Amino acid sequence: MSGARDPGAQPERTRLAWRRTTLAFAVVVVLELRRVVVEGGSAGGYAGLSLALCTWLVFLAVGQRRIKQLAAAAPAAMAPGLALGAGLCLVASATSAAVLLI
Repeated sequence: MSGARDPGAQPERTRLAWRRTTLAFAVVVVLELRRVVVEGGSAGGYAGLSLALCTWLVFLAVGQRRIKQLAAAAPAAMAPGLALGAGLCLVASATSAAVLLI
């Protein structure tokens, strides 16, 4: 048995997961936008929407960078900074939802 690792379809599945997550994030931002526009926005609503938009843009950049990394023949492990960025986007998204609901 050789020591070489065969990733199989794992990079493709992970790439698709990043795309699905980014798309789901975009849907959340659109729903927040709809809520603010249709129901009338308060200052907190606009602040939450602004935070959600900025967070989605950062997550989009992080996701695209990771998707490019996964396109390599032997993709490297996710960099800690990239993982931290994705985690911070998650926290910021939850914060924006809380601000929007208040």
